[in-house]
Amino acid sequence: MAVKEKIKEREYEDEHFIDDDEDESGKENKFLTFRIADEIYGIDISDITEIIEMQKITDVPDMPNFVKGVINLRGKVIPIMDLRLRFNMEEREYDDRTCIIIVNINETAIGFIVDTVLEVVDISEDNIDPPPQFKTASGYERYVSGIGKIGNDVKILLDADKIVHREELEKITQKVGK
Repeated sequence: MAVKEKIKEREYEDEHFIDDDEDESGKENKFLTFRIADEIYGIDISDITEIIEMQKITDVPDMPNFVKGVINLRGKVIPIMDLRLRFNMEEREYDDRTCIIIVNINETAIGFIVDTVLEVVDISEDNIDPPPQFKTASGYERYVSGIGKIGNDVKILLDADKIVHREELEKITQKVGK
């Protein structure tokens, strides 16, 4: 099944997913899960506006290496960030499962490239532990909002606002003319 069809199926199955008019209480404790390398991550769906398949990215000079450039999404210029590179992981070639998750950070749309989108999951508050207090070589722990437990599995829950530092967001939006 093509990525676009899977996305449409997920949107149909979970109306809360990208329905901005819905009461926010319906989105509580719901996380979009996705894979980067061998790890499963999640982002609160209230931060997500949509998921799109990979498309041509226009390079913007003088950006950090993890900012791949911009796309034109229905007439709106959206900066695109590769989360693999943001987390200091090895770059990989994009394929038909690679997706862009569009999030809203401080009223600015940003796209996060991920290896593959998985599903929307409910994780109750009592199944979310605080972020670990250790340091990794990549430093990505500073983007973690918590560790979600689902059965015997754990999901690393990311804070979309922390993935893009305020100074970086200002630089990116100035460069792309927002």
